[in-house]
Amino acid sequence: MAMKNRLPALVDEVEREIAEVYRRIEAVALANHRKVLDAFHAYRVSEFHFRGSTGYGYGDAGREVLDRVFARVFGTELALVRVQIVSGTHALALALFGLCRPGDELVAVGKPYDTLEQVIGIRGRVPGSLTGLGVKYRQVALGADGKPDPAALLAALGPKTRVVLVQRSGGYAWRPALDLETMARLIGLVKARFPHVRVVVDNCYGEFTETREPGEVGADLVCGSLIKNPGGGLAPTGGYVAGCAECVELAAARLTAPGLGREVGATLNSLRLLYQGLYLAPHFVAEALKGAVFAARLLERLGYQVLPGYADRRSDIIQAVRLGTPERVLAFCRGIQKASPVDAHAYPEPVPLPGYGDGVVMAAGTFVQGASLELTADAPMRNPFAVFLQGGLSREYVKLGVLSAIRELEELDRDK
Repeated sequence: MAMKNRLPALVDEVEREIAEVYRRIEAVALANHRKVLDAFHAYRVSEFHFRGSTGYGYGDAGREVLDRVFARVFGTELALVRVQIVSGTHALALALFGLCRPGDELVAVGKPYDTLEQVIGIRGRVPGSLTGLGVKYRQVALGADGKPDPAALLAALGPKTRVVLVQRSGGYAWRPALDLETMARLIGLVKARFPHVRVVVDNCYGEFTETREPGEVGADLVCGSLIKNPGGGLAPTGGYVAGCAECVELAAARLTAPGLGREVGATLNSLRLLYQGLYLAPHFVAEALKGAVFAARLLERLGYQVLPGYADRRSDIIQAVRLGTPERVLAFCRGIQKASPVDAHAYPEPVPLPGYGDGVVMAAGTFVQGASLELTADAPMRNPFAVFLQGGLSREYVKLGVLSAIRELEELDRDK
């Protein structure tokens, strides 16, 4: 029987199989909604906080309250939330350059995300990288299961270690996301032996997927992008750094200048969208997770290797699918693009992108350029030729996108 004829019945079966997983996601979303709402109430968010500022942005009450709301939601002393932070990579660069000095050592738990390699200085010669400025770098391999090896990490740390970098999401690696329980144990071990070490967490794609955030389990700085989870699909740009007061102030001095720090930064007309995006974020993250669960189970039933499995515990919104060949990666991305609301007619192709070592194909027919909480799919063109599906402001749109991708895969196979 052709795929198109048996797919509707299979989709119905999958929807029944995943109903219990959906209920678990909804329970997490409710807890996170409550957390966000409590923060809005605690700081008496009002309409005048949405007005914004120009120029230097001195005395911007809306910006200052938004920082406090983020800090409360993320369980930290301070937060720096700015449209001037252009990406998650930028937020992480602020953290690392703010904390590290020449002669210090930076230790990464596993391979960092592609775009951080040039920030650190471990791929190519990039002027102004951390290693170029005299910061030492060491990388501790993950275990065979793709999870951190605590003994290996502790053995790698020493008196000159200033920062441990932890990446919550698997990024483009075929490994599970780091859940908060595991992260809490890891941070606890580091702090017990090396209290002077600062732990920085790349939180991209992970916000609101669990009921706690890394700052609530001991991370010193937590960094992310507003065009991913915490922007709720509404933030037009921006990023955040949240953590202990000293660390946030050091990051703020890198964003603006020493002595200016968090006191400047015009918000223009962005504040309403940033507040409303954060308010809606737990819901849209839950929708993205439901879409990922549907995609995982349907593709599993069709014989594809997926990570995580549909019933696995999730700590980010990314669904990886191993496709095996460049042609199948392109076909999958083409299907996602065809089901997008914007640029559905475009034909995704792998191209060099700033910060990446390999050509990357990106299907992203999004209202905000590169907004990963909207439905996107991308992949570096390298083994194991896996595609990374993420986001979806509604599970219905994810379903339509995944079905479109499956049709493209079927057409590719039929043409062979």
